[in-house]
Amino acid sequence: GLLIKKKIYGEVVGALPMNGGAYNALLNTTSKGMASLAASLTLLSYMATAVISANEAMAYLNTLVPKLPVILATIGLLAIFMGLVIIGIGESSKVAIGIFIFHLSSLVLLSSFAGIYLFEHGWQVFTENNALPVKHETLTMALFFGFSAAMLGISGFESSANFVEEQKKGVFPKTLRNMWVVVTIFNPLIAFLALAVLPIPEIENNREALLSIMGNQVSGSWLSTLVSVDAVLVLSGAVLTSFVGVSGLVERITLDRILPPFLLKRNRNGSTYRIAIVFFLLCVSILLITEGNLEALAGVYTIAFLSVMALFGIGNILLKVRRKHLPRPERSGWLSLFVAIMAVITALVGNIILNPDYLAVFMEYFIPTIALVLVMLNRTALLKLLLRLIRYFLDPINRFMVKSYKGINKTIDKINDQEFVYFTKHDDVAVLNKVLLYIRNNEHTRKLKIVSVFPEGEQATQKFVSDLDVLDREYPEIKVEYIQLHGRFTPALIKKLSKEWNIPINFMFIGSPSDKFPYPLQELGGVRLII
Repeated sequence: GLLIKKKIYGEVVGALPMNGGAYNALLNTTSKGMASLAASLTLLSYMATAVISANEAMAYLNTLVPKLPVILATIGLLAIFMGLVIIGIGESSKVAIGIFIFHLSSLVLLSSFAGIYLFEHGWQVFTENNALPVKHETLTMALFFGFSAAMLGISGFESSANFVEEQKKGVFPKTLRNMWVVVTIFNPLIAFLALAVLPIPEIENNREALLSIMGNQVSGSWLSTLVSVDAVLVLSGAVLTSFVGVSGLVERITLDRILPPFLLKRNRNGSTYRIAIVFFLLCVSILLITEGNLEALAGVYTIAFLSVMALFGIGNILLKVRRKHLPRPERSGWLSLFVAIMAVITALVGNIILNPDYLAVFMEYFIPTIALVLVMLNRTALLKLLLRLIRYFLDPINRFMVKSYKGINKTIDKINDQEFVYFTKHDDVAVLNKVLLYIRNNEHTRKLKIVSVFPEGEQATQKFVSDLDVLDREYPEIKVEYIQLHGRFTPALIKKLSKEWNIPINFMFIGSPSDKFPYPLQELGGVRLII
């Protein structure tokens, strides 16, 4: 199966050597929405891989340091690799080769001593394990579920496709080759040897550090320690791969405007540190939510990983059909391509049947992820919809506000349009200033008539008129109109002017009259004294 997948990945990445893996394959062959589905699944796979790998690494370390707090240590390991990515230290080829050689050496030693152990102790354990009843109804079903679970053991090479741009030319095919060789030899071999040296109940009870227990069984504590150290290194490498891979993937999909652009901010080391920080926070939140119970998270990883594998195969089909003239270093056959896709779908169905709860847990993480992506993909349409909703609800309010605004202003204007009258006779500027102050502070008006009544042949002095002009400029909010009348100031005149100007008598003012004023105040019809 991995050989077929190797050819599929080799063709797709060779034809489209850009970051993004399955997302990149689908983006260049189908719609952005379909590519976004692959991106969402890949992100979930990375999160699950990082948390599970970090937790498993600390579980192995716990066999060496028994009092180690596994949850806190897991968070610490995730924080270390976040820091390495932020300061710009990605995956070093020399370190990777060193870990690879050490890992192979550890597996060779473990296999060799397990073989020696079998030679010395015989096949009794293996025979007893085979004699146990099959958990599933038939051998066929047992093989089906075994195949489904085994498909999860080929993970790793899909991560490399997400940061292919950071790799030197020719590195990616070597990654696929090395993965294929190691997995093809050691996965079935280690599984067989584990069944030959450990009873199945012991295997089930020590799944987190199985190889360490196996090493202790076949050769003692030194091999157990070696295997634990190897597991810590390899699983830590998987955590780093997750951080580097997710950085490449998220950067790519953010450049394609599927995720918010604030994630692209770089530090002086050139790393997209915000992606690493957000990824770290998500991983820690998942770890704390599950309280270190990674059975649930295994469901997220299982469905996400196998779905990405299936989508990569679909991307290869579309690449062959829609981009057939695109040059590529190798090609996968049509038969092998369909076999690979069907194998992955079969494994996906098998894992869901084997663990029905996995699907529910997966959906808890998948729905928010795809929802965010869909919002970003359709944000223009959603914003337009939001505008329509705002208009729908606010337009009636706006019309009411405009109508109210106009009505209130009209009322204010109506109130302020009421004219007032002040009768004066040679008042100086100080007295007139007091009149205007009184009007401004006590009455709602913008118009004031200042009226002088002179005997025939007399008129206001030029100084008085000039003083009025000064006051008119001093109080711009009140329009002052000066009127000179000839005749006598009598109650009859007041009534006449009130009727002629449509100004009530109580809106007419005079200063305090002297004792020489010929009329009692009550005869003036309600004229007010303001000075």
